[in-house]
Amino acid sequence: MDIIVHRIRLRESVPRDRFEQWVTEVDYAACPRLSSVVSFSVQGIPDEGAAAPEYFEVITVSGRDAFERDMRSETFRQLVSEFDELAEVIEELSGERIGTGYAAA
Repeated sequence: MDIIVHRIRLRESVPRDRFEQWVTEVDYAACPRLSSVVSFSVQGIPDEGAAAPEYFEVITVSGRDAFERDMRSETFRQLVSEFDELAEVIEELSGERIGTGYAAA
C-alpha cells in the first residue's frame, strides 16, 4: 500500500467552515467511488500565524497505478475542480508503508 500526504492551504477568501463542510459532505462521500482508496482523512493544523488556514490529508491507496486510474475518473476530476476553488496543495509526500504498521485493536 502507498500513502500520500498533502499539505493544504485555503485560498484567501475561503472560510474554514466552508472547506470543512465540503470535506465532510463531498470529499469523504466520494471515496467509495474511487476503488483504489483504502482510507482518507483531512486534519486541521492549529493556526500558528499562518497567512491562511492549513490542513493535511492522508490518503492510503492500494497502489500507485490503481490510484492513477482513479485520477482519470469523472469523480476525481470533479473533486479536483471543486477543491481548486477552495484550496491548494502546497506540499506532497508519498511513500510505501514499511511492514503492516501498528493499529490498536
